[in-house]
Amino acid sequence: MIKIFSSSLRCRLPVLVAIFEVLLLVLYAMFVTYDDSTNAARQTNQTDPLQNSLYHVYPFFVDVQVMIFIGFGCLLAFMKQYGFGGMVFNFLTATFAIQWAVIVQGFFQFYHDGKIHVGVFNLLNAEFACAVVLISFGAILGRTSPIQLLVMALLEVPIFAVTEWAILKYLKINDAGGSIMIHIFACYFGLGVSTVLYRPCLNEGHSKEGTTYQSDILSVMGTLFLWVFWPSFNSSLTLPGDDQHRAIIHTFIGLSSSTLTAFALSALLNRKGKLTMADIQNVTLAGGVTVGASVDMMISPVAAFALGMIGCTSCMLGYKYLTPFMAKKLRIQDQCGIHNLHGLTGLISTTAGIICILIASEDTYGPSLYQTFAHRAPVEGDPRLKELQELIPGLNPGEGRSASDQALYQVAALGVSIGVSIAGGLLTGLVLSLPVLAQPPDEFCFDDTLYFEVPGEFDNNVLPTRNHDMVAITD
Repeated sequence: MIKIFSSSLRCRLPVLVAIFEVLLLVLYAMFVTYDDSTNAARQTNQTDPLQNSLYHVYPFFVDVQVMIFIGFGCLLAFMKQYGFGGMVFNFLTATFAIQWAVIVQGFFQFYHDGKIHVGVFNLLNAEFACAVVLISFGAILGRTSPIQLLVMALLEVPIFAVTEWAILKYLKINDAGGSIMIHIFACYFGLGVSTVLYRPCLNEGHSKEGTTYQSDILSVMGTLFLWVFWPSFNSSLTLPGDDQHRAIIHTFIGLSSSTLTAFALSALLNRKGKLTMADIQNVTLAGGVTVGASVDMMISPVAAFALGMIGCTSCMLGYKYLTPFMAKKLRIQDQCGIHNLHGLTGLISTTAGIICILIASEDTYGPSLYQTFAHRAPVEGDPRLKELQELIPGLNPGEGRSASDQALYQVAALGVSIGVSIAGGLLTGLVLSLPVLAQPPDEFCFDDTLYFEVPGEFDNNVLPTRNHDMVAITD
């Protein structure tokens, strides 16, 4: 039996983009306006320009942009015949996700007076929502069309935004590096999508999944960009001052220890005692995730060092043993191993954060305990609050939680994040499986020729299909 699969994006992609952009144009026109830091009418001749939030937030915004567009893009270009897809679909999906997140997150966090008030801080928040989508993308890399990826971003951003809003508003947790709200959510959402889009024939490998010398070098460049800018990712939403300072130090220490551990384990677990590029590209980053939940806390440098080593080890073993098991036994294919780099390490990070919350005390933090753990501050009207405000002017009232109370809220947030992300991923996967979204057939997964005009020297075993919009597939 012969099926005819249309690989042409000539109608579907322009129509989908036109619908999305017109929708966004209308929403921006109706709801989006400047916040106080960007509105000229709010500024006066007496205003010190250097006090504008731009100068605090923009350096972090730029660093996270580099991670999203260059770091993720290069990292995903490791396949020998899917470099265009890895980098360009990352570019396409990220751009739309940020546009969409400004609107969706704005309604929950920055909406008042009938408008979404936008400044560079909103864009930074939108970048984090975008990062969630790109992490999820890693689970289905090479097995989806650009149309499917745009639809995934369309659905995932609102689900993430609602979950984030509910956790921040009602559970009020400490999660400076986004272990619960970014890494774990993105991981299990992506695995939920991948479960629905399961392809049994890919469990035995695919001829186009391999790498080349050049693609591995490009991918490790992405790793280096992510590695260098990860301290900005982890510290951008922490309190300015000593909290932010600790976050940067802990992230660097965690990354450095996970990197050295990754090199050692890569040689140890290789039968020939050689280094594996996939380990260098991915496992070296584990420490940045593992310190995330406790990154701004007084955990001590040695704890950050240990977390980097523990995260790296779990990530490495996950790649070697857990990913194949999940594909063959649980019908969960994880193309980039996001469960190892973001799921397992996110769970370790969350556990470490809970332990740090339980042992945090004024002996270690002084009165700033109630800044780092804002929800443990006394409630409004408590005499203790006035005493603390004399020591720390501007300290806000909290929830009066004990350490154990706060730890329980962290556990609840973890459960909510995992539950909602899995359910959302499964539902999104059902939508992405619709034939109209042009999911590529098994034979043309991990193949740029399906969606791109490629150079003449492109090395592909399926050369006759290179310049055709219709691909014949024998059943």
